[in-house]
Amino acid sequence: MSDVLIPGARDVRGVLEEPGATTADEIVVACPPHPQHGGSRSDGRLVAVSDALRESGIACLRFDYGPWDGGYGEREDVRNAVRWATDRYERTGVFGYSFGATQAILASADVDAVDAVSALAPAARLADDLEAIPALESVSIPVQIVYGERDTTVEWDSVVERAADRGDEVRPIPADHFFLGRQGTIADDVSAFFERTL
Repeated sequence: MSDVLIPGARDVRGVLEEPGATTADEIVVACPPHPQHGGSRSDGRLVAVSDALRESGIACLRFDYGPWDGGYGEREDVRNAVRWATDRYERTGVFGYSFGATQAILASADVDAVDAVSALAPAARLADDLEAIPALESVSIPVQIVYGERDTTVEWDSVVERAADRGDEVRPIPADHFFLGRQGTIADDVSAFFERTL
């Protein structure tokens, strides 16, 4: 595990976790949930996915957003983290949870060299021009949408419906937005997706 300072105009720091015995050619950038609601790189869902990725031989960069900026600065934080990863690894995936899931989709539409994206409980919209569906329409990489069937916290239905129509991988989990007791299932599903796509 090593600390990383993400280059850019904002103070963005992360932790890079590499597989123990081998040097990885693949990395997943993990985007935390809403920072104003306690979202950080230490989120349990991100840590579970990171651990499963390392066991699969894939590196993972978990980071904290810079100062709150209504979703816009955070979008740039994700872009910069992805650029950092793509400069150092052969193949790059992006994963996010909730606010971070939508940011992962947005970044995948904006930054070249993203090879796959997995979004856990994505919100359809963060702001007027930060919307998941238009971003989803512009990606032609493998996409996985994982969602809680009892989630009433974010508006996810339209994202799941559009992803299913596109033929993207859609994974329902019998849970609410917080996925209590389901971290192992999430980690297995997400790491298996990146094993196949990266």
